[in-house]
Amino acid sequence: MTHAGQIALVTGTTHGIGRVTALELARAGFEVVMLCRNPQRAAVMRAEIIAEIPDARIRIVSCDLASLSSVRAAADVVRREVPGIDVLVNNAGIVSTRHRMSVDGFELTFATNHLGPFLLTELLRAMLRPSGRLITVASSAHLRGRLDLGSVADLRARYRPVAAYDRSKLANVMHSFALARRLEGSGVTANCLHPGVVATHLLPRWLQLIKPLISPQMLTEKRGAQTTLYLALSAQVAGVSGRYFDEHQRVQPAAPTARDIQAQEMLWAASERMTGLAAAPGISGPSPSGQAGWPRSG
Repeated sequence: MTHAGQIALVTGTTHGIGRVTALELARAGFEVVMLCRNPQRAAVMRAEIIAEIPDARIRIVSCDLASLSSVRAAADVVRREVPGIDVLVNNAGIVSTRHRMSVDGFELTFATNHLGPFLLTELLRAMLRPSGRLITVASSAHLRGRLDLGSVADLRARYRPVAAYDRSKLANVMHSFALARRLEGSGVTANCLHPGVVATHLLPRWLQLIKPLISPQMLTEKRGAQTTLYLALSAQVAGVSGRYFDEHQRVQPAAPTARDIQAQEMLWAASERMTGLAAAPGISGPSPSGQAGWPRSG
């Protein structure tokens, strides 16, 4: 099936499964809009795709998901230059190995992996064409996630990289489910997925050190991108929404919090306030103590 004339927007395409996703969507006929933090590296990726697929149509839009102003600027460019979106893949993600804050005052992993994609999706949601597909790359790591909405801004005293990543992936799953409810009846679908344990630059340093010993059990980047591509391209999932996928299969998210509608709605409301999409009296980002006063979840 050709997708000529259709447009896919993908975040984080300069490494790993995002790189494979952009390449294969271009091969399928999509015009691909790559949202990347490093435009120079994205230009190299664009040249590589065109070398392999000469008629590929690739746009590059600068976007740092850790910066809400950068996300807004990128969304403005997309709204100005792109007529519509058929597939939006929230793929980009990080694991910060030490405690760092985003420019907006939020813990960096949570800001990059959840708040940035949340804001981007909301700003571009109206551009999704009928039968459009929203896809979020989450992780089975969400099972270990503990989401305290009152402390995501500042975990300085007890920061652990893996816990920060797990929390952000739990937020990805919850966001995807809450989004699917809001899209009911529109024809646009929202799903999330676990890509598998993929041998990419996101691996923690300790795991990178033993990677040669365990690599037979790890997926290649090409294999890791297959579930994303399945959700983007397959007719088998047309109309399917509000699901979590692993290896092309619909599965139940392991974490009870991920399936908790009340918790999902709490996260949505908090995310709106954090990103400035919803004004809240007396709240404009984290408080001086790092506690924004939002209820606990999970």
